[in-house]
Amino acid sequence: MIRILLADDQELVREGLRMMLEAEPDFEVVGEAGNGREVLAQTPTLDPDVVVMDIRMPELDGIETTARLAQSGARARVLVLTTFDLDEYVYRALRAGAAGFMLKDATREHLVAAVRTVTAGETILAPAITRRLIEDYCRRPAPDGAASASTLSARELEVVRALASGKSNSEIAAQLFLGEATVKSHIARVLAKLGLRDRVQIVIHAYENGLVGR
Repeated sequence: MIRILLADDQELVREGLRMMLEAEPDFEVVGEAGNGREVLAQTPTLDPDVVVMDIRMPELDGIETTARLAQSGARARVLVLTTFDLDEYVYRALRAGAAGFMLKDATREHLVAAVRTVTAGETILAPAITRRLIEDYCRRPAPDGAASASTLSARELEVVRALASGKSNSEIAAQLFLGEATVKSHIARVLAKLGLRDRVQIVIHAYENGLVGR
């Protein structure tokens, strides 16, 4: 059973999300919060697998709440779900530790798939956001990623580039003719070598340090 905590300051939005998500037999909405402080108060007790988090909330917004959850060591994965797709929010949410960023105009099927993806320890971005991030990256001067690239093996670089293109572990395994367990091992070594927290940070690092080809 996937345990979900809904965080949005609009009760009607939470009710709609609850109805959509609880239509899945293995989803359980274990709680609701109207602001970030309520999320932080409820998470230790409810122990959700996923927090579906709005960005703009009173008292404590979704980005700061995400950062505090990460700092607390909570195991909950954060899926940001918002009407605001500003690049500033995307970058800040991912740096804070969010595992995914989806827009509220997503279909029920896409939302359900996103919850499953982040629960599995992977990363997901709405397709429109992914395109914009890549376009923004391509407009920037090429950074010098030689230093960080030199610490990684050729196979680890292949895994990093596949991650940055949005592929899941199973897709990376198929592309590189590896087992999924081997892919997970490569990702763990990349995290250790680069001093990063999770696969979202690997993607950000790859783009910011020129590890992804233009």
